[in-house]
Amino acid sequence: MKYQSRKKAIVLLADGTVFYGKAVGREGTAFGEVCFNTGMTGYQEIFTDPSYYGQLMVTTNAHIGNYGTNDEEIESDSIKIAGLIVKNFSYEFSRDLADGSLQEFLEKHNLLAISDVDTRALVSYIRDNGAMNALISTEVDDVESLKQQLAAVPDMNGLELASKVSTKEPYFYGDPNATYKISALDIGVKKNILRNLAKRDAYIKVFPYNATYEEMSEWQPDGYFLSNGPGDPEPLSAAIDTAKEILKRDLPLFGICLGHQVIGLANGISTYKMHHGHRGINHPVKNLLTGKGEITSQNHGFAINREETEKHADIEITHVHLNDNTVAGIKMNSKNCFSVQYHPEASPGPNDSTYLFDQFITNIKSAKG
Repeated sequence: MKYQSRKKAIVLLADGTVFYGKAVGREGTAFGEVCFNTGMTGYQEIFTDPSYYGQLMVTTNAHIGNYGTNDEEIESDSIKIAGLIVKNFSYEFSRDLADGSLQEFLEKHNLLAISDVDTRALVSYIRDNGAMNALISTEVDDVESLKQQLAAVPDMNGLELASKVSTKEPYFYGDPNATYKISALDIGVKKNILRNLAKRDAYIKVFPYNATYEEMSEWQPDGYFLSNGPGDPEPLSAAIDTAKEILKRDLPLFGICLGHQVIGLANGISTYKMHHGHRGINHPVKNLLTGKGEITSQNHGFAINREETEKHADIEITHVHLNDNTVAGIKMNSKNCFSVQYHPEASPGPNDSTYLFDQFITNIKSAKG
């Protein structure tokens, strides 16, 4: 049986640490930065989220694949993770709404996955030692060669990845007869963000990662949106310049995740690579404006500098992450601009923060008069 004859596999970390497992399906080697997600559900959405481009995903939930896959539950046109590491892989699924098994989905997208890994030990190691480059491989007989190959993989710090996942040409999303027009900069946008904007009577034109303000403003939108996405925000000079131009004109602007970091950089606030990032669907955030707590979906390995944000004369911190007090949201006092470091579209995740889309539409209304 395939369950008994699966090939041996390994996880090799950049510091030389090895974890052992077995191949789920295809054989080979995959490289990326190892990270983990603590979500109990939503694996298909996670695997297709452009923000995870170039990363080896460790799932902390013990069972992955048990509810299969559904064509409606994807956040982009393909799998974006570099590889998958799980404890127990379910070849069978038991959901009526599923279109097929996770194994079939991974085979369709040619993704290397390994199971039977001690994911608790691996996640604990990452938490202690930080996110780092790694590989997964079924070529277990030549570890020294794998170490040499891994050493050549570029570090995530300083790596620009938005161009790898962004649309090549502008496209429209939603109802052309909608009340509001929004220009969205795609630096790794999730489909559910566009769904949430369209649901609020908006018609969206989505632009490539390097679109200029002039290009985005040509069709006379009512507001501007900067999306989530992968990689280090600092190399995104075109996006930062575009954000500066929007801010200069005090036009309605909303940013999520990588877009939030770009807005910070446009205001002279630096960003930094976090020790192991925030990735999961139960991260606690406090809204400092209302005093309310929010359970949020998060996926990021970079953050904006809190000390610099607090010293900025024109920026107010609106949300903080309660686990580590990192900046989770900001607004500008003299501009029609706000942003958050988490995912209010929550796909997967809770719906505590969907009000932020309503807030964006309210800001657009007030600007239109």
